[in-house]
Formats: sequence, C-alpha cells, structure tokens
Amino acid sequence: MVNSISIKINNKEVQVPEGTRIIDACRDNGYKIPSLCFLKDINEIGACRICVVEVKGISHLVPSCNNTVQEGMEILTNSPRVREARKINAELLLSQHNANCPTCVRSSNCELKRVANDLDLTDNWYKNEYPEALWSKSFPLIRDASKCIKCMRCVQICDKIQTLNIWDVSGTGSHTTVDVSNNKEIKASDCSLCGQCVTHCPTAALHERDDVEAINGIDGELANPEKVTVAIVAPSVRASWGEEFGLSPEFATDKRFVATLKSVGFDYVFDADFAADLTIMEESSELIARLREPEKYSWPMFTSCCPGWVSFAKTQYPDILPQLSTAKSPQQMFGTVIKTYFAQKKGIKPENISCVSLMPCLSKKRELTLPGMDSAGTGHDIDYVLTTREICRLIKADNIDVTLQPETNFDDPLGEASGAGVIFGTSGGVLEAALRTAYFKVTGKNPDLGENSPLKVLRNISSHKEIEIELGNKKLHCAAVSSLGEARKLITSIKRGECHYDFVEVMACPGGCINGGGQPIHPSYNSMPNSYTERDHCLREYDNRNNIRFSHENKAIQTLYNDYLDFPMSDRAHHLLHVEKY
Repeated sequence: MVNSISIKINNKEVQVPEGTRIIDACRDNGYKIPSLCFLKDINEIGACRICVVEVKGISHLVPSCNNTVQEGMEILTNSPRVREARKINAELLLSQHNANCPTCVRSSNCELKRVANDLDLTDNWYKNEYPEALWSKSFPLIRDASKCIKCMRCVQICDKIQTLNIWDVSGTGSHTTVDVSNNKEIKASDCSLCGQCVTHCPTAALHERDDVEAINGIDGELANPEKVTVAIVAPSVRASWGEEFGLSPEFATDKRFVATLKSVGFDYVFDADFAADLTIMEESSELIARLREPEKYSWPMFTSCCPGWVSFAKTQYPDILPQLSTAKSPQQMFGTVIKTYFAQKKGIKPENISCVSLMPCLSKKRELTLPGMDSAGTGHDIDYVLTTREICRLIKADNIDVTLQPETNFDDPLGEASGAGVIFGTSGGVLEAALRTAYFKVTGKNPDLGENSPLKVLRNISSHKEIEIELGNKKLHCAAVSSLGEARKLITSIKRGECHYDFVEVMACPGGCINGGGQPIHPSYNSMPNSYTERDHCLREYDNRNNIRFSHENKAIQTLYNDYLDFPMSDRAHHLLHVEKY
C-alpha cells in the first residue's frame, strides 16, 4: 500500500501518494501544467522546460515531469517567475521552429502552437533560424527538421515501445537535432512505418507523405472522367473519422461516411470488412491445413495482415518468415478482387479503375508497392492509400458539411460484411475472427460468442492476450500481441523454449489498427496520446449489432467463391489472394 503525504499546491493543502511526480500531483488536483516533451513512463527527461514550477525553499525552478513530491513540499504552478520562464523557453523553441502554420498539417492540433497561445506569446524576441534537411519525398514517412523541437518523443517511443531504434540525436549545440540512427537514409533503415513516432510528435516534424493532391487535385483521379474511382474503408477508420469533425461515434457512422465519400466524388465505396472476411476464409483454411500436417511446419503460424509487423519480421527475424500466413492483407485482397471479379461483372477495364484505400496506417502506403501486390496483372492492385487524417483533410477541402450527410449503404456486390470483419481493426480481433471460422470448419457448428465464450478474453484491453481453445481433438494455444516491443518479447520467449503457441496475431501498433500511425492525433498528457479504448468499444459494438458475426456466413463471400474463386486455398484463390514468399 502506498503512503499518502501532505503537500501544498498554490497554498492549498492536498494529500497525494508518496512518489508521485509533481506534474501528476498538480494535474490530478486540477492544476494545469503545460508540457511538450513529457510522455508518462516513456519520456520524462525535462527537455522542453515548459513544465517548470516553483518550489518553496529551492532557488531554481523545478521541472515537474521528472521530480517527485516530498512531504511538506509547497508548489506554485503559475507564479510570475514561472510564467516568465515558460514564455522564454517557448520563445527559444519557436526561434528554431518553422512557424509557417497556415500550410502545416498540424496547424489545428500542434502542441507547440497550443502552448504558445496559452502563454499569450504575441511576439518573439529571438531571431528565427531553423535547420534544413534533405529527405526523400517519396518515402511514406516525412521528417521536417525545421519543425523539430528536440523533445525526443519519437526516439523514446521507437526505442521503448517499438524497440526498433530508428531515431537518434545528431549534431551538437545549437545544431542538435533528431535524425535516422547510424547516419542511414530512412529507406535503408529498419523502419516498419508503424507511424507511432508521428502520432506522438507534438508538431509536424513527422508526418505521412501527403497523397491527397493525387486524388483530389485538378489532375487527380477524381477529376479524370476516364477513371472509375473506388474507395475502400478500413474497419478502424469508421471508429475515428468523426473525431476530426467533433462528432460522436454514434453519429459518425460507417454509413454516413459512405455518403460523405460519395459527395467527395468516389464512384463506388466498399467496406474493407468484406475483404477481412475473405482473409479469414483463406487464413483459417491455411491454419487447419497446417494443423493436419504439423510435422511439416514450424510453429506458431503468425497472422500477416499488418504490413508493419511483416516489415518487422523481415528485418528482425527473417528466419520466422515461413511461419507467417501467406494470405495477403484485406487491403491487397480487395484490390485484386476489384480489378478482376468486380471489373468483369461491371464490364470495366481494370486499368480504368483507381482503387483508393482509406487506412489508419502509414505502412499501407508501402505495402501496395511490394512484390506480389499486382496479381490482377494491371499494375498495382491498390493505386493509392490515404490515411484517416488525409481523407478528412480532403473532405474539409471540399467544404462538405458531414452533419448533413444521410446514411448510405456500401455498394454491392462487395458490400456485405460480418462482425468478424469489423473487429480486424482492434487487437485480438483478427485472432478471434479466425478462430470463429476455424471452429466452424472443424466442428460444423459456430462457437459461443456470449458471456461464457472462451473467445471473450481476446476482447480485453491488453498488449498481450492468451487463449486456449478446443478445436476438434486438438487444444490450440494462441496469443494476440500489439506493439512491436511485445512482438519481440514473445518471439524471444518462443525461441528460448519458454512457451509454445499454435497461432499468434501480431499488430504493430499498441491496441491495433485503431491506434495506427495514420489516425487522428489528440494531444494528451498520457503516455499514449491516442487513447484507443473508445475506438475499441466502437468496433466491438459494430460486431455486436451485426446480423452476421461469422465470416463464413457472409453471402457475398459465398457468392464470390461460387462464381469466381471456387473454394478457399484453390489455385485461383492462391494466385490472387496469397503471396509466394515474403
């Protein structure tokens, strides 16, 4: 049990747990303390000095993020001395920051801008000088050194949560900045493009490559009368797009998003949940086939729908690549189906179709260019990927009032999707969806999804979940992990012989796609700014309300197999929906 101690904050006596950080003690008692570099339990280095407070008996100001309360401590959070110091520190940061805010993608949610506004900075007395750095504009992740405030958040997130160590400090003195480790170009690094550095950056020093102009510009896909434009909506996008417009998940439904995309100008809008169901049909069949001949394979079988995780496996553990499912991600499966089956049904030339995938992810921008992602034979199966943030910027640029949009169904014949497909967007969802269908294929009946279901454990909010489930005469030991750091821990344990699994789901981002690197950014005082609890709940509710909760019961999927693919893992299905090797 933690002891409580007495302290004073702004002359008010309060009780706080012993060992509490000053910043937490103040905030927990209603006293706002601004900060820029602080990420709880991740980045507590006091670099920005915006969070300083005055402590009675100490001559210098104290950074509140990396100092703890002491019995009898008297703290002033907003004295004239504190305010002046914060202003000077903010002005110094701004002196090395490219403050061209009107054209900045973070102008509406920049933490530096918020701090400067709150401090009432109306002028900057310091000469503005900021560094210029060369960067590949074709890479999906863009770093703008002129906007970096050296907070080190990106370094710590990549080191401590994702364990890839992509970023490091370079230069000295006033030339100190953050750059790719070991003097590498970003393209030559092991970056998985998870984008967690982007969502934790307080400014726009890190952001995704902007592909909006290619879609919505004067020469963009939507303006080309010869192009049939198809939008594909990822599961997790429906849980977050409304945040950019201040709308609740109850109002910002997937159907209202469909109407909004139609207003933008897309000819067809499809639900990626359909392709998630298709992925489950293939992946569950692959799992069962491997289980029938276990001696031929190394275990566990890993999921393969997260390109950030696949990239991590390639660079960190190439020996386990044969253990990854060969099934493509839902994005890539859908692109292939649209440019083959859909094109034939509609009488459209595949080369005249432009597939635009709306994803919560930066890594999806690279995935479409990888070998094997051109199975339809007409170039890339997916033409463009826009993140959730990008599509929302496009909607705003078109001056569309999303509150006036009606609810519209996804288009047919690829519009039906199950609840199993929608939970693909959250950690544990892919594993649960696959086990739902694998259970049916082995036993001939659907598993219980209620309160007594063994699958219920996969719906917990946790970075590591485990489940044992009877599948015919075999008991499967399965796990679902999110974040690359958790993946590394699990793989290390497997290699040491400390544990055994038959089937493992890995998602690169903490919490899964709902917390992906392309999702809306909400500056926060928490360690993970994009709290994913509400988004997880949103997707789970979509599943609960769906009349179809099993991928194998999706009539549109059944029709696709009957009319075109024959059966899961058929020769045609394998050619179109799987990769030969990673």
